[in-house]
Amino acid sequence: MQLPPWWELGDPCAWTRQSRGTRRMSPSTTGTFLLTVYTIFSKVHSDRDVYPSAGVLFVHVLERESFKGEFPPYPKPGEISNDPITFNTNLMGYPDRPGWLRYIQRTPYSDGVLYGSPTAENVGKPTIIEITAYNRRTFETARHNLIINIMSAEDFPLPYQAEFFIKNMNVEEMLASEVLGDFLGAVKNVWQPERLNAINITSALDRGGRVPLPINDMKEGVYVMVGADVPFSSCLREVENPQNQLRCSQEMEPVITCDKKFRTQFYIDWCKISLVDKTKQVSTYQEVIRGEGILPDGGEYKPPSDSLKSRDYHTDFLITLAVPSAVALVLFLILAYVMCCRREGVIQLVHHSAIQKSTKELRDMSKNREIAWPLSTLPVFHPVTGEIIPPLHADNYESTNMPLMQTQQ
Repeated sequence: MQLPPWWELGDPCAWTRQSRGTRRMSPSTTGTFLLTVYTIFSKVHSDRDVYPSAGVLFVHVLERESFKGEFPPYPKPGEISNDPITFNTNLMGYPDRPGWLRYIQRTPYSDGVLYGSPTAENVGKPTIIEITAYNRRTFETARHNLIINIMSAEDFPLPYQAEFFIKNMNVEEMLASEVLGDFLGAVKNVWQPERLNAINITSALDRGGRVPLPINDMKEGVYVMVGADVPFSSCLREVENPQNQLRCSQEMEPVITCDKKFRTQFYIDWCKISLVDKTKQVSTYQEVIRGEGILPDGGEYKPPSDSLKSRDYHTDFLITLAVPSAVALVLFLILAYVMCCRREGVIQLVHHSAIQKSTKELRDMSKNREIAWPLSTLPVFHPVTGEIIPPLHADNYESTNMPLMQTQQ
C-alpha cells in the first residue's frame, strides 16, 4: 500500500509518542514539521530573476537535478533518482513563448534550454515565463516562474555582424558555455576585435534544413551570429573573392586561409557565411512631418439631414432590364430568319433528289431491255445422244450481268 507523502518525513505520532487517534505533537516538533512542509512548497513556487541584455545571446538551462526533489515521494539526502522529466514553457497568460525566445530538449533524460536574443523593444518590460516540469513516471508536476528583466546594452547594436554555419554541431551542443566560448575564442583570433558578442544561435531546422540521417552521428547544423566593433578581417573577406564565389557556385569548398583555426573543433561551411555591415545600410525610416499627408481640420462633423427626398428606381430598373432584353430578342429573330428562311442548302437538296430519281429510273429501264442472246447460249444438239440441250441461262436472267464468254461444261 502506498503511504501518504508525509510518511516519508516520519510519523508525527511517533515523534510525540502519542496514539494516532489523538494526533498531538509537541510545539518543537510541530515547528519542525511545518518548516519542512514550507520548504517543500517554497521550492515549488519559487521565482528566479535573470537580467539579459538586448542584442546579446541569452541562455538559461533548465536542470533536471533542481526539479527532482520536488516530485513525491521526495528523495532522502544522498538518494539518486533518474525519472524522465520534460518541461513546458510559456509566457504567463499566453499559450506560447515570446517570438525571440526558443526552447529545446532532446530527450526526457537531458536538460532543457531556453535561448534567444532579446530585442530593443522589450527593454524595461519584465517577461515572466512559466516553467512546468512533468515527471513522466509519476505524472507529478512542478511549476517555477522565470522573470526575465531585459537590460539595454551600451554597445548595441554592434555594427559589424557575421553569421557562421557550423555543420558538425547541434544547437544544444553549441549552447554549452564551454563550446560557445571556444568558438568565440577562435573567431576573436581571426577577427581581432575589441568587443565580441554572440548575438543569436539558430538551428538549421528552423531555417528550412532537413533532419539528418541517423547514421555516422550526423548533426543538423547550427547558425551562429556574432557581432564586433571593428571591420571584418581579410580572412573573412576572402569569401567574397570571385574565385571562391565561383567554387561555391560549383558546390566546391572555397579556399580560406584561416579555416584551419576552426577545423580542429568546428567544421564551417564558408559558402553560407553572411557578413553584414550596419554602417553602410541606409535607414528607410522617414519621420512624419505634420502638415504633409494629414488632412486639414474641417471643423465639426455635420451628418446629413433626415429630410432627404425619396427617389424612385422603378424607371431605372425597367431601362436596365428592358433594353438588353429587346436587343436580345431582335438578334434572335434575325438569326432565326437566316437559319430557317434563307438557307441555300434547300435548292441543293432538291437538285440532289432529282438526280437520284433519274438514276433510279435508268436502272429500272436497264433491267427490262431486250437484247439478242449470244450464239453460245442458244440450244444445241448433244453430239452423242442427239438431244437438245437447254441454254445455260433462263429467259429471266439479267443480261446486264451476263459474261460474253461462257464457261465450258
